[in-house]
Amino acid sequence: MADRERETIVTTDGGGGGGTILAVVLLLAVIVVLFLLFGGNLLGGADDTTDIKADVKVEAPATTGN
Repeated sequence: MADRERETIVTTDGGGGGGTILAVVLLLAVIVVLFLLFGGNLLGGADDTTDIKADVKVEAPATTGN
């Protein structure tokens, strides 16, 4: 029997799945950080009400005696 060499070529379709997962994880991390920085004020800000007193004088426009 003659000796034969075999070559196996393995190809992939680019392997872009790892980059997509990394992008999703980074996006979630940014959302969590923004929520920790600003989320407390957005959700709990209704309890911290400030009473603003403003005196506003509204007058009707003067009419001319035509």
